[in-house]
Amino acid sequence: MTIRRILAPVALLAAPAAAQPLADLAAIDRAVAAFVGAGAGSPGGAAMPVDRRLRLAACGVPLALGWYGTRQDMVEVRCAAAPGWRIYVPLAGGAREAASAPLVSRGDGVTIAVSGDGFTVSQSGEALESGAEGAWIKVRGTAPGAQVLRGRVLRPGLVGIDLP
Repeated sequence: MTIRRILAPVALLAAPAAAQPLADLAAIDRAVAAFVGAGAGSPGGAAMPVDRRLRLAACGVPLALGWYGTRQDMVEVRCAAAPGWRIYVPLAGGAREAASAPLVSRGDGVTIAVSGDGFTVSQSGEALESGAEGAWIKVRGTAPGAQVLRGRVLRPGLVGIDLP
């Protein structure tokens, strides 16, 4: 009887942890695919689906996704809600821009298109880096003292910046 009295409270303490809802790993896969623009196993997409053995706490806020590293060959997926977690998803075939030839080369004249909810404005600029379609590169407007911006290569000569 003594062992039952000891084990019963231990089982009760473990029950809430086991009942905690878990993150939907398939939803994480879909979020990564939407972020990079390619599905798992495709060039530029996740190298493989998120490991189904992971037991991540359900995230009460939208997931935060961003590039991890300068080569853009890994995506960081983060849950900012307590207790919080972060995982890194490697991409197939290395960096997205390595998958195809650069559409914009350093020094090229480009159009910088800034888009928001219901509007688009554009200006002339210069590419400060080379990049393939979908790659993020540094650009600068042609006006004196223009700021350096980061935009996504949309097609030859066009770099886009989306505002929230």
